[in-house]
Amino acid sequence: MHDHGSAEQYGPGGPADRASQARRLAITLGLAASYMVVEVVGGLWTGSLALLADAGHMLSDVAALGLSLVALWLAERPAPAARTFGYRRLEILAALVNGVALVVIAIFVGIEALQRFSTPGHVLGGPMLLIATGGLAVNLAGLAILHGGREHSLNVRGAWLHVLSDALGSVGAMAAGAAIWAFGWHWADPLASLAISVLVLHASWALLRETTDVLLEAAPAHLDVEELRATLESTPGVVSVHDLHVWTITSGMVSLSCHLRSAPSAPHPDLLVALHQTLRERFAIHHATIQIETDQFRDEKAQVC
Repeated sequence: MHDHGSAEQYGPGGPADRASQARRLAITLGLAASYMVVEVVGGLWTGSLALLADAGHMLSDVAALGLSLVALWLAERPAPAARTFGYRRLEILAALVNGVALVVIAIFVGIEALQRFSTPGHVLGGPMLLIATGGLAVNLAGLAILHGGREHSLNVRGAWLHVLSDALGSVGAMAAGAAIWAFGWHWADPLASLAISVLVLHASWALLRETTDVLLEAAPAHLDVEELRATLESTPGVVSVHDLHVWTITSGMVSLSCHLRSAPSAPHPDLLVALHQTLRERFAIHHATIQIETDQFRDEKAQVC
């Protein structure tokens, strides 16, 4: 009554894919940590809040990437007896922490930017433009490295969103630096910082929604539960399906459990084989627990109750 496929059967998110994700995260972490120091020094030198905000966001990138790497490592540890799914959910928790960190950074930068509108400081526009351009180049490299893994892991997607919003922040800092350098518009620095905070909030919303859905054991967004129920009920030998539950353990690992009523003449082994094959091939669900109930079983259950 069970189909608990190996880790490789879970499709994207198996051991080989996780090793690739770890390599991508480690390379991006090295790039972000190196240029973060440059942006901190550059922000203090030029007096630019936008550069310091971008450096602070890059610091969150470093923390997020490090957290994601640790979560990937822990997720591969053998499952102890008390944790039957192991530590796989740590990837989702890491993604949630990354999303919350993005929101906190965005609020902090937005408040600081609003305060600077009344008293904009003197900013060195030319050096600010050059440093922000370097930051954009580093972020674009990070986005390219992480791109291949973001569709298969919320954890990697959280890190990718960090880098994406940081890249947008670098564009804003570049625009502000150009405006200050060419026209002396020092108010462009807090304006760019405020725009960065709005972009960061927007990027974090989807991540927080997805991770919250996983933790609440909502049905995966790519699955239509009613279509899934109808498909199971259309299998020859199935009369009805009830107590259907489908949820995500971690990225790439969807689980299903259900009770179904079978026709008296339906052979249970053949019926289970057909159901599991349908779940694998049509819905990519490899971890399923199916309880078959005959009319006799239901009558005995009612008497016990």
